[in-house]
Amino acid sequence: MQNRQVTDWSVQALSLESERLGPLPLVNHFLERLGLEALLDRFVPTLDRRVRLPYAKALLVLLRSVLVEREPLYRQSETVHGFCAAAFGLKADEMVSDDAIGQGLDRLFDADRAGLLTAVVVSATEAFDLRLSELHQDTTSISFCGQYREARGRRVRGRRAPLITYGFSKAHRPDLKQLLWVLTTTADGAVPVQFRCEDGNTSDSRTHAGTWDTLVKATGRTDFLYVADSKLCCEAAMDHIDRRAGRFVCVLPRSRSEDSEFREWLQTHEPAWELLWDRPNRRRQGAPRDRWWVHRALLPSHEGWPVVWVKSSALELRRRQSRRERLLAATEALETLNARLAGPRPRRRSREQILQYLERVLRRYRVAQYLRVELVHELAHQFRQTRRGRPGPNTQYQRKSKQHWQVRFSIDETAIAYDRKSDGMYPSCRARHDGYYAAPRIMPRRISIQSCDQEALCSGASVESA
Repeated sequence: MQNRQVTDWSVQALSLESERLGPLPLVNHFLERLGLEALLDRFVPTLDRRVRLPYAKALLVLLRSVLVEREPLYRQSETVHGFCAAAFGLKADEMVSDDAIGQGLDRLFDADRAGLLTAVVVSATEAFDLRLSELHQDTTSISFCGQYREARGRRVRGRRAPLITYGFSKAHRPDLKQLLWVLTTTADGAVPVQFRCEDGNTSDSRTHAGTWDTLVKATGRTDFLYVADSKLCCEAAMDHIDRRAGRFVCVLPRSRSEDSEFREWLQTHEPAWELLWDRPNRRRQGAPRDRWWVHRALLPSHEGWPVVWVKSSALELRRRQSRRERLLAATEALETLNARLAGPRPRRRSREQILQYLERVLRRYRVAQYLRVELVHELAHQFRQTRRGRPGPNTQYQRKSKQHWQVRFSIDETAIAYDRKSDGMYPSCRARHDGYYAAPRIMPRRISIQSCDQEALCSGASVESA
């Protein structure tokens, strides 16, 4: 007779364990496809046998934590404890601490980070079939609260750390120190392919040469289209790319004389626009179609680069609507000011105080060129009987005059008509040997870059700045 194994299915013999997974299975799927753990083991190896948690695992724990919870470094153990340990790539006997993650970050600082990033880009290109024919670069600032006296750009173990200092704040916080965050993404899904931190006072125009050289090493080619904003429009950066047979497209700044000359020319001429795109509006159903035209300027830029003007119907509508709303808000603010000045006790009484407020209003709504504003001194008269009683034909009155300021303003229709002729237009600059129709893709792609910056800051900025 065969022995049968008896299983006790009673309630006392069963136990229920629940573990939190969250989005970690999805995150782990992409990390496995990238082969990131193997790459970290290769560039940040764990050579010390006394280390309980390998550096690669510690860095991946921090990466998963940033993507999931974004807790500070000293709370990583609590974050991991709230999830399934296996979802963080940890075994049952492996424990994570802030010391282990700190040691991993130290070894990452000493490692060949440029080579690691190149290997990750190559792996992502092969795993997800990314198209690297068009890359978009943009910068933003990372603000820091505190003094950070040790972050002076000093050299640590033979490597220079970035300088946390004051600079042009893209977050409109000039009171905080910052670092400059440089990010490059693909046009195919806005996938980050290159990022780094620069000193907080670094000019954007100085980052393009190094960024382009890094992208050449990562992609192994020079014929990709390098798309950037107006900060690329400097002779040194564009010459650096053009001399190496590179391709680029950028927007000319509004301060350039080529921009003002063309807008002046538009007042008496009509360009020969060539329709390039004609598609339904992607933002609103039933809205006017999204049409794009191009026109190559007769004269190149001062540096000799071809200038292509781009016109967008959707951008034209937005510019006109924005100008109308700003004018309406500014006139309402001036009317409110007049009502307060005519009151019995206005807060602003001196001419200097009123002029400062007018300057703030015009600067806030950007309507200084559309409004004619004049500050005048007016007299308000009040009549009162000299004696009590019912007024009659012989009643005498006493006049009391009170001086107060008033703001007279009017809309300059000539200035509005001048700008209406160039609404929705912007100039682009490209390489001499580049294609003619590369420029109109700038405006739609900038939207994806701006949205991608915030996502990348959550994952990469913490590791790089640490």
